[in-house]
Amino acid sequence: MTAVLPRPAADAAAAADPVVARRPAPVRPAGAVSVDDLLAAARARIERVDPLQAAARMAAGGLLVDIRPAAQRHREGWVAGALVVERNVLEWRFDPHSDARLPEATGYDVDVLVLCSEGYTSSLAADALRSIGLATATDVVGGFHAWVAAGLPHVRGHGAATA
Repeated sequence: MTAVLPRPAADAAAAADPVVARRPAPVRPAGAVSVDDLLAAARARIERVDPLQAAARMAAGGLLVDIRPAAQRHREGWVAGALVVERNVLEWRFDPHSDARLPEATGYDVDVLVLCSEGYTSSLAADALRSIGLATATDVVGGFHAWVAAGLPHVRGHGAATA
């Protein structure tokens, strides 16, 4: 039976293994882009908002959509009043022509503000919503962590450190 090492220990073990250390980096297939390039392209197509701007748009009727998995929301906390739609079903829930759409998906002019943990996944998600026609879809710079750091109201998670 092979022992499964925690990630840092596994990385250190791999670096110490002369066979692994000599292995060349994989060659990216023709036409493929890095995740950093994908993220930069997505962000070039959206107008991101900071947490204070997101809170103001939410107060004016915008939909703050938390796409984090349930375990992450449970651990970190959540924003009361945010609509929870996990990332894997987001487009189906907001496409006004989808049979799986939410009641809030009334048209292409819905003001959707996507929130993830740190503001990476949300950029890709907001760009996907723009691709299906939601022209004002955007995300929150810094995600939930920035929301909390800005002192905005939230419900503490069960894994949150006490202040």
